[in-house]
Amino acid sequence: MSVETTDLRPGHTIARVIRGGWQLAGDHGPVDRAQAIRDMEAFVDAGLFTFDCADIYTGVEEMIGDFIADLRMRRGASVADRVCVHTKLVPDLTRLADLRADEVEAIVDRSLMRLKVDQLDLVQFFWWDLSLGDAVASLDVLKTLRQKGKIKTLGTTNWDRQPMQRFIDAGFDIASAQVQFSVLDRRPQNGLTDWAAENDMQLICYGTLAGGFITEKWLGVPDPGFEFENRSLIKYRLVIDEFGPWDRFQALLTVLKTVGDKHGVSLSAVATRWVLDQPQVAAGIVGARYARHLPQTLQTFAFALDAEDHATLNAVLDQADGPKGDVYSLEGDRSSRHGRIMKYNLNANPNDAVHG
Repeated sequence: MSVETTDLRPGHTIARVIRGGWQLAGDHGPVDRAQAIRDMEAFVDAGLFTFDCADIYTGVEEMIGDFIADLRMRRGASVADRVCVHTKLVPDLTRLADLRADEVEAIVDRSLMRLKVDQLDLVQFFWWDLSLGDAVASLDVLKTLRQKGKIKTLGTTNWDRQPMQRFIDAGFDIASAQVQFSVLDRRPQNGLTDWAAENDMQLICYGTLAGGFITEKWLGVPDPGFEFENRSLIKYRLVIDEFGPWDRFQALLTVLKTVGDKHGVSLSAVATRWVLDQPQVAAGIVGARYARHLPQTLQTFAFALDAEDHATLNAVLDQADGPKGDVYSLEGDRSSRHGRIMKYNLNANPNDAVHG
C-alpha cells in the first residue's frame, strides 16, 4: 500500500489525504500541543506530508512552524522540505471595506514568519462578503506576491463557481478550491465539479468525516441534539440535520460499515475513499489531533470501491433531504443557523502581529 499523491500544478505535489489543522485551533477541545507537534512527524513518515491550516486557526501555523523547524534541525532540510503546508488568507469582515494592499502582504508575511518558511506552498483566499471592498484587488496582491516568490500556488476556499468566476474572468490562475464535500454534503455536485474541470481547478475537500461524526464512535448512538462544547461538532451536527433525521444518518453509518466490513477497513476509510473518487477531487482533509488514528486513515489507500459498494451507498444517499443549493450558500448567510456559529473577525491587525 502506498499513499496516493497528485499535482495541483507542476512542482506542487500533495498527498491525497491532507492532515487538517482546524481541530488544533481554539474552542475545539483540549489539545496537548507538544504531543500534537510530535505526532506530525508520524504523518510525514507515513506519506501524509501535506498539512492544512489558516491564518485564523489560532496557534496552528505556529505549531506547524515549530514542527518544521525541529524536523529540519534533527533530520535535515531534505526531510523538512518534504512538508507541504496549505494555509488560508481570511481578512476580518470588519476590514473588508478598506483593506489595504500592505495589510494583505502583512498577513502573508505573518504566515511566513509563523511557519518558519521562505515560501507559502498554497494560499487559499476567502472574502466574507464580496459586496464589500475590492476582493479582486486583494487577490491581485497575492498574485504579485506569487511573482515575488512568497507564494507558490493560489487557491480559494468556501466559494462556488459563481463568485469564483469573477476571479477567472480577471485572469487569475487558481489551482484549487477548498470546499465542504462528503457523503453527507454533496453540494459540489450541483455544478461546481463540472465548472472546475472546465477551468483547470481541483477540489480540496474538508468535512470528509464531518468533524468525527462519520466514525464508528457514533454508530448506534442516540440523537445527541445540538448542544456541544466543540464548535466543530455543532457545525457538522447542523449538516447532518440538513441530510435528514438522525435515523437516516444512522442508516448511512450502517451501510458505510457494511462496505467497510466487506473490505476489512473502517467506515471512515470508506467515506474518505468515496470523496477521493469524485470528479475533480485532488484530496480530502481529515482532521486529526494526534497520530493514534493514523492506521485507520491509511486504510483509505488499501482498497477500491466497486459498483456494488456504490449501489449500497446510493440506496441511502438518494434518500437525503440535503444539504441543498450551492457550496457555502447555507453558511454564507450570516443570519442562518449555520452562519450564526461562525466567527468573522479572528484576524488580528496583521501589521501589529508581524512588526509588534
